[in-house]
Amino acid sequence: MPGRTKARASSAEDTNMEDVAPTSAQRPVDSQEGDDPMQEDDGENALGGEDVDEEEEEPQRVRILPGSTSTAASFEFLKEGHTLGNALRFIIMKNPDVEFCAYAIPHPSEDKMNLRIQTYDTTTATAALEKGLQDLEDLCDVVSGEFMTQRDNFMATK
Repeated sequence: MPGRTKARASSAEDTNMEDVAPTSAQRPVDSQEGDDPMQEDDGENALGGEDVDEEEEEPQRVRILPGSTSTAASFEFLKEGHTLGNALRFIIMKNPDVEFCAYAIPHPSEDKMNLRIQTYDTTTATAALEKGLQDLEDLCDVVSGEFMTQRDNFMATK
């Protein structure tokens, strides 16, 4: 039989608890006379110019994983899957300077794709990746252009 829980003789920790307001990362605002903190913004910034919508900087989507060398590297692509992985692997393997290229999706619930490239001593893995990305973009441009041409020809004969 499981043992019983023993009651504590004194609960000093519980009796000394005080209600304390949580600390905030925001600094208190000192309001001056005539300033209403709830006043709407009139569209001008402190310098008197119009507000400019700042573009949020997109986080870097490709990084080199630790343990890489110049001729053998693993890259992690965020927000990518099998579509880019298989196409990029195919294009990179067409490069005669590349010895090995493979991709993997670490887990289906993670939005990541890992790409491993090993090259001969004539080039670097990073250069092979850059060439592969450029070659894939060029291939997509050719396919897209041919598709548009054939679509226009089809629509003209209708």
